[in-house]
Amino acid sequence: MRLADVDTSDFATIRQETIRSGFGKGLLAAGRESDRVVALCADLTESTQMHLFRDAFPDRFIQVGVAEQNLVTVAAGLAHAGFIPFTTSYAAFSPGRNWEQIKTTAALNDQPVKIVGAHTGINVGPDGATHQMLEDIALMRVLPNMVVVAPADSIEAEKATRKIAVNDAPSYLRLARDKTPVFTRPDTPFEIGKALHLQRGNDVTIVATGTMTYEALAAARILSERGINADVLHLATIKPLDEDAILASAALTRRVVTVEEAQIAGGLGGAVAEVLSEHLPTIMMRIGIRDRFGESGGPRELLDHFGLTAPHIARSVSAWLEALPSSGDTQRG
Repeated sequence: MRLADVDTSDFATIRQETIRSGFGKGLLAAGRESDRVVALCADLTESTQMHLFRDAFPDRFIQVGVAEQNLVTVAAGLAHAGFIPFTTSYAAFSPGRNWEQIKTTAALNDQPVKIVGAHTGINVGPDGATHQMLEDIALMRVLPNMVVVAPADSIEAEKATRKIAVNDAPSYLRLARDKTPVFTRPDTPFEIGKALHLQRGNDVTIVATGTMTYEALAAARILSERGINADVLHLATIKPLDEDAILASAALTRRVVTVEEAQIAGGLGGAVAEVLSEHLPTIMMRIGIRDRFGESGGPRELLDHFGLTAPHIARSVSAWLEALPSSGDTQRG
């Protein structure tokens, strides 16, 4: 996919759909493909779009109720018995409330439990800081054996759901609540652990994940109008990370920006910084939530407030580049 293939000119006109709806479709497809797939929910079936699976396969659906610790513990037992269990709740509760059970029953025992955290990021909106899960990427990627995936749109969420259904590993799938632009296509490649190279450029690398990838692409278009050519990578998979793609782009630009709707401490920004510091020390800027909690407001209002819309991202990148030393001083390749 190239930037030219994606309409980033007007947010108001592009087709939008909730990422969680893609999960619902993907889980239904996975259930049709294997009778080993089962689904468990913590009393949020419609909100997490698990009702599609429930209605099609009622004998393979378990309503655990408001008991998130039990949710993943039962799922781990089902996984040990040979099933492929998907669990859903708001991410504020799973993994927010039951991280210890995820660690000891799923990750430690390397059981293929699929933890689906819905309503992540600040686009939860009016529900406010208590329900805006911003720390989940950091919480989940630190767990050994855990795969962490943050799809960019509903189409990619459907693909990701079907992929983790057959990856034989404990996995975390990060879903947003509000409608977001649908910019990938059914034929857009998706592989766990592989980055998607969306635009070629040699002035700066922009690495984005989840809901921020569209905003990063739109920001790249703004930057191109200012004569700044960005190399744009979409990392749907935060763990395992596509280190080769990150290092190849960083070697070209020697300037890296990460963008995420999550805490930059331990999130995507932290993951990319770890790779670069070990293999190719590179100057970086992390765009995301900087050591603060969310607030109540409309989804777009909050993204604008936290500097996570395309115009804000473009301004931040442009100002950062202008403030940097000359290319010779930064050892740009």
